[in-house]
Amino acid sequence: MNRKAASFFMILGMVLTWTLFYTMSKLAVDMSGSVLLTGALIRGAALLFLTAELIITKKMRLLFRQGKTTWILLFIGVFGFLLDLFANLGYRGGSLSTGTALLKTDVLMVSLVSVFLYKKKMTWFDWLATVLMLAGVLFVLGIDFQAIEFHWTDLFFLLSAASVSANAFIIKHIQEKNDTDSEVISYYNNFVVFALFSASAGIQGDFKILSGPVPPLFGLIVLIGGLAQTGIYFFYYRNLKRFEVWQVKLYLLLMPVFSALIGVLFLNETLSVLQVVGIFVVLSGAALFILGSRLKKNHNQGKRCSCRLFEAEGDYYGLIW
Repeated sequence: MNRKAASFFMILGMVLTWTLFYTMSKLAVDMSGSVLLTGALIRGAALLFLTAELIITKKMRLLFRQGKTTWILLFIGVFGFLLDLFANLGYRGGSLSTGTALLKTDVLMVSLVSVFLYKKKMTWFDWLATVLMLAGVLFVLGIDFQAIEFHWTDLFFLLSAASVSANAFIIKHIQEKNDTDSEVISYYNNFVVFALFSASAGIQGDFKILSGPVPPLFGLIVLIGGLAQTGIYFFYYRNLKRFEVWQVKLYLLLMPVFSALIGVLFLNETLSVLQVVGIFVVLSGAALFILGSRLKKNHNQGKRCSCRLFEAEGDYYGLIW
């Protein structure tokens, strides 16, 4: 498999597994009536898959050889829990439309941090693609802009977006600076989130729900959700290592498109005209981003060729002299 095909596969896998995770999470929450219980069960299922993965790949011993990096790994897990917690607190006191829109600001956050803090270069193609895809996503999600109202609790949505943004940069940092294995990061992250969700569900008494009548497919949905969560760790962390953070976040804007298509194909949902327009806008933004990336790559290759030609000519004249 060549590099382009591998990159396409990794991006597609990330988007599909994340879409599947949200779909299973929604179904599980609808069945159980508890966000905390669902979070604990799905992370618990993922913990089983991740443990099996470490045993098969013989990397279990790496969990206990992280030294000071262990604290960073624990922080990643805490941020992973906080992004869910803040979002739920925001939805408790705010509206769905406002929350959904504000949670998508993580794309803009990582772009600004990449440019101003990490000195990454983004062309006008990149910025235009980001704006187009972000606008298209809001249309696909069916955001009712007239119903948007702002309350002080909406700050929780921004905190959630900031948490997921910070998490992405921290993960990329320890991958590059500490050369930490992706499976190790995944395990620590999932274990901490699982522990915090379980503790929260226990305090709220949500585990009592399992003692009552449970839908027959609930266990299967939880297992699929755990498998999807494992897939997220696999694809997302490797994409963070291969691409810039803002690029990965931009690709994740394709999730609502896949979710909408899954709803039409399997859940008997229908698309409004606005959603169809939104899908077209998102795909147009993605096409523009790919076009800009290719133009940038060709430009950089041209500069390198020019430099090599200049160096070769300099060597030639040096030999003559």
